[in-house]
Amino acid sequence: MEGHKTMDPHEVILYPLMTEATSRLLEKENKLVFITNIKATKKDIKRAVEELYNVKVSKVNTVITSKGKKKAFVKLEPNYSATDVAIRLGIL
Repeated sequence: MEGHKTMDPHEVILYPLMTEATSRLLEKENKLVFITNIKATKKDIKRAVEELYNVKVSKVNTVITSKGKKKAFVKLEPNYSATDVAIRLGIL
């Protein structure tokens, strides 16, 4: 996309989400779940997570919730632990 201004990582990631369901994803699939800026692309989200948390991201899936928020499911590379990131974030 030409002229796409890359977003500041702190604008992209609004906050991490921690629920029973997301903690299962964390443990079983090495995924973190964030509420992100509605305008953020998967590329923005990947870059932001990698920069902010010093990890490598293998995949990003996004959904728009019924409340109009963008939820990002961020799968980390196998040699990075989503649990470690969650502990660093203070959500675990």
